[in-house]
Order: sequence, then structure tokens, then C-alpha cells
Amino acid sequence: MRPKSSKSKSPSKAPAEQVVKDIRRKTRRHFSAEDKIRIVLEGLRGDDSIAELCRREGIAQSLYYTWSKEFME
Repeated sequence: MRPKSSKSKSPSKAPAEQVVKDIRRKTRRHFSAEDKIRIVLEGLRGDDSIAELCRREGIAQSLYYTWSKEFME
């Protein structure tokens, strides 16, 4: 009886990793400079909280603050 080689486990792992990479690639959004400026200006206006603005736009608060730092420079 032969022991199972480690090669039998790696082929099943590689496609799973590829699927995760493909999902991340497809779900990543790219915002134009105009969209970034619009979102930052809405946040600076202060009509809604930053959390509400980010939920509405579908972005993380950390991304909003990164954009606002770039905008202020």
C-alpha cells in the first residue's frame, strides 16, 4: 500500500485559490477622479454621516478617508 503523496492535495487547492482571485478581481470597483471628488465633497458638506454616505456609495470608510486625505493635499 502506497502512502498518499502531497501532490494529490495541491491540485484541489490551486483551483480554489484561483476562484477566490477571480472573485476579488470581478468585485473590485474602480472609481473615476470625478466620482472620488463628488463623494469627498458630499462628506465635507455634512448632510449625512460619513458612515451613511459610505454605505450608500458602497465603499469602506477607510477608503473615504484615504480619498479625503488625497483631496486635501
